[in-house]
Amino acid sequence: MKRILLASALLLTAGFTHAAGDAAAGEQKAAACMACHGAGGNSTMPNNPILAGQHRSYLVHALKSYKDGTRSNPIMRGMAAGLSEQDIEDLAAYFAAQPGLN
Repeated sequence: MKRILLASALLLTAGFTHAAGDAAAGEQKAAACMACHGAGGNSTMPNNPILAGQHRSYLVHALKSYKDGTRSNPIMRGMAAGLSEQDIEDLAAYFAAQPGLN
């Protein structure tokens, strides 16, 4: 009975987990991002947001929203279009781990 309860609990919580992002892989994938968002995600251009130190969940949501078109920006839609779920998680892990310019 305990095994059934444990298995049920694991199955129920499985849907609430997220793919783990790999910050090292995200760093490799972030080369194109740095043209607009600066080294390590610290943009010095006022029209381009600073990504460094943002919450991982926010970055994931933003990239998915650009990819599916619910967030409108032609440049970012094009950049996000080819990203896989793992790419998004890796990029979010990388930028979330970077120190901001504060």
